[in-house]
Amino acid sequence: MATSHVRRRRGMSTSHAGENTRLIILISCVATIGGFLFGFDSGVINGTVDGLQHAFGSSKAGLGFEVASMLLGCAIGAFFAGRLADRWGRRSVLIISAVLFLVSAIGAGAANSSLVFIIARVFGGFAVGAASVMSPAYIAEVAPARYRGRLATMQQIAIISGLFAAFLSNYLLARAAGASTEALWLGLPAWRWMFWMQAFPSLVFLVLLLAIPESPRYLVVKRRGEEALAVLTRLFGATQARTTLAEIEGSLSDEQHRPRLSDLVDKQTRKVRKIVWVGIGLATFQQLVGINVVFYYGAVLWQAVGFSENDALLINVLSGALSIGACIVALLLIDRIGRKPLLWIGSVGMAISLALVTWAFASGSLVDGHLQLSDNMGMLALVAANAYVVFFNVSWGPVMWVMLGEMFPNQIRGSGLAVAGAVQWTANFAVTVSFPILLAGIGLAATYSIYLVAAVISVFFVLRYVHETKGRALEQMEG
Repeated sequence: MATSHVRRRRGMSTSHAGENTRLIILISCVATIGGFLFGFDSGVINGTVDGLQHAFGSSKAGLGFEVASMLLGCAIGAFFAGRLADRWGRRSVLIISAVLFLVSAIGAGAANSSLVFIIARVFGGFAVGAASVMSPAYIAEVAPARYRGRLATMQQIAIISGLFAAFLSNYLLARAAGASTEALWLGLPAWRWMFWMQAFPSLVFLVLLLAIPESPRYLVVKRRGEEALAVLTRLFGATQARTTLAEIEGSLSDEQHRPRLSDLVDKQTRKVRKIVWVGIGLATFQQLVGINVVFYYGAVLWQAVGFSENDALLINVLSGALSIGACIVALLLIDRIGRKPLLWIGSVGMAISLALVTWAFASGSLVDGHLQLSDNMGMLALVAANAYVVFFNVSWGPVMWVMLGEMFPNQIRGSGLAVAGAVQWTANFAVTVSFPILLAGIGLAATYSIYLVAAVISVFFVLRYVHETKGRALEQMEG
């Protein structure tokens, strides 16, 4: 009896009989298509920067805002997605995001002015923000604790696969046209087709979402117990379904009211719960290390140190492929060694890699407004930058989203995700919109030193404030 009780408290089922593993994996894969579109929508801008400048005559600041405009929508989408998901359901919010992905892809490619383009990208941002928090949350709420981390890590693999698909698509379209600004099909420039490519996976995502069930934990919160039991029975079998339903109901018994933002404040101390601050810290540091400078401005970055547009786009493809490999490593390790070790290992690796990149850029000299590196330093910058991408994608890339999806107690999961997701995208916006200005004002070396400092600080943040969630049932998470 004592042993059984301990196992239950840890969220470790003693039997997996009746569990429909195939169904759990399939519906998790559908949810991760949102991550693929998140990555594609984020990465497609990388190869269109020259086209935007050519079409709209944008200044440095204007270009930065055009690139970063999606991120404003992401912050808003992430914030309201958590709240709307508590009201309408996880699946319903993902369906809305699929529609917005489709609208954004068509609108951005067809834009005839900077304003229309920005509006289309903001709509895409709503979709990305919603998918970024709801896809891992949905997976966490349908997956068993023993392999929840692996399934949630599939979200990051999907994100990087989306980035890779965008990079590869951009490269092939630009190569077919001769340049991103040259005409391709129907006499329209290649950069417009880069955006329109996203319409196809958006439509697939929308159709497949109609076939998956709603999150059983959401159904319990909405007092739709019979529907929740039906979903749980499909996932885990009748016996385990009733046990899981009782555990979910028990975790909510002390606070039987509709989730709200005020739940993030501890009623006894009247302060924001510590777990919320940890979520905010994870979300912020994931962006302050500067990863999206590589994802959004990779072509600009490598052209700035002497590579041609074609070579720069090809380097993006290489970075995307390495990222996928790193995410697969994370998938194999996250439920074995845990979330926290991956985070601090990644932080240390990124700090070292960024230090080498900064050193390489600092060694260069300006020639006709472009940074010129020696062959050795150019190779060092290329290798170190890709090592940095690998360390990020084996750690902070997937682990941050996994932890945000599972670290909050049931009662505050939607609200906690809303706040942390909005902070993550706000930090993303700040880093992205500032890069062209910093590049022109203080140079690459000084800009990358800022990201280096953030990576060093993140090591101490993880060691001091982050607690392990590996193997724990969602009902055992404490706030």
